[in-house]
Amino acid sequence: MDISYVLLFMLLIVSACSLWFSYRTSKGSSNSDNDKLIKLDADISRMDPLIREEFSRNREESMRALRESREEQENALSKFERRFSESVKDLTEMQRIKFDDLVQKQEHIRKNTDDKLGEIRLTVEAKLRTLQEDNSKQLDEMRKTVDEKLQEGLEKRFNESFNLISERLEQVHKGLGEMQHLANGVGDLKKVLSNVKTRGIFGEVQLRNLLEEFLTKSQYDENIPVKKDSQERVEFVVKVPNRDESGNDVMIPIDSKFPIEVYERLMEAYNSVGSITQKELDAAKKAFVDVVKENAKTISSKYLNPPITTDFVIMFVPTEGLYAEILNQPGLSDTLRKDFQVVVTGPTTLVAYLSTLQLAFRHLAIERRSSEVWQLLGAVKNEFGKFGNVLDATRRKLESAANEIEKAGVRSRAIERKLRDVQELPASETKGILELPAFADPDEPIEDADTDFMEEAE
Repeated sequence: MDISYVLLFMLLIVSACSLWFSYRTSKGSSNSDNDKLIKLDADISRMDPLIREEFSRNREESMRALRESREEQENALSKFERRFSESVKDLTEMQRIKFDDLVQKQEHIRKNTDDKLGEIRLTVEAKLRTLQEDNSKQLDEMRKTVDEKLQEGLEKRFNESFNLISERLEQVHKGLGEMQHLANGVGDLKKVLSNVKTRGIFGEVQLRNLLEEFLTKSQYDENIPVKKDSQERVEFVVKVPNRDESGNDVMIPIDSKFPIEVYERLMEAYNSVGSITQKELDAAKKAFVDVVKENAKTISSKYLNPPITTDFVIMFVPTEGLYAEILNQPGLSDTLRKDFQVVVTGPTTLVAYLSTLQLAFRHLAIERRSSEVWQLLGAVKNEFGKFGNVLDATRRKLESAANEIEKAGVRSRAIERKLRDVQELPASETKGILELPAFADPDEPIEDADTDFMEEAE
């Protein structure tokens, strides 16, 4: 088969050469070259049958070789199959024998394991029985100890709890007594507040306490008339000094009102919104507003008297709840201010008013003392001018002293030039001969200065 490939390759080469020569011939080659090509073509034509015959013979040989090879492979495969079957049979038999041996060994191991496990079980059961007995004994001892401790702890806790309960019961008993006393006090307070006169005293006392806390005695008065030929006296007035220093103070009337009945009825109506009609609630609100307006009208007609008083009156209500309810009524506070010139205040609001008034008093005092401060500054200015004259005299004295010192320095340097050739003596001998005091250290401060020139300047 390899020979056929070689021959085919040679045939291809010859054909390629023939084509090349033909191409050269077409380009105008010489007659000799054409003859050569014709001869070569004839040779190739002679070789073609030989090549074809050789191809046919090679194909037959290849087919025969393939048949022989297939027969050999079939024979070899049959032999391999027989040998493989025999090997598998032998291997199976060997495995069966090995498996039987393994089963026997496993059975032997199982029996030995069962025997060992039986011995271990007996040993463990004996140990567990012994351990259980020991644990039972220890548990009995622990139970006894725990019971004793628990009994002691329970008795102690019970005694402590009993003592604590006794103390708490005693405190509760005291608290009940205090609550009873408080209930009696609340009842007394309710009785007091149910009386118009005592209720007014309650508001007046609270108002007095606030004024005493934030103002001085000279800044307010109590129970004074504000109108001529009138017996009506306002509870309190705050005195505001005039800016013109006329000596006549402007008074701010303050009167306390405590309409507790209508306020309580309104609170009961609020708390019973689901059980009363809207008409009843509106009636309670109207009654409350009417009473507040009536009180404002009363104090406005009695105590409003400009210019002796301010053009407004303060109505003080002693509880924050009552003050909040007055503000809660739509337009009520504005109506009191516009129609009756009445400003409603509660305890907190009045404190803010009094704090503002206190600042105003301080500002007015500063304004009144400003003229005194101006006079004091004028005196200081006059004295400061005199002090300038003293400084000028001092400067002249210092300049004169500096000139004298300069002259003394000139003479001292002239003397030094004259004594330049004289031998100097030690300082100790010089002090003894001349009997002069030692010179002071120029770096030390002068403690006693001569101030005669200052006295002369004055």
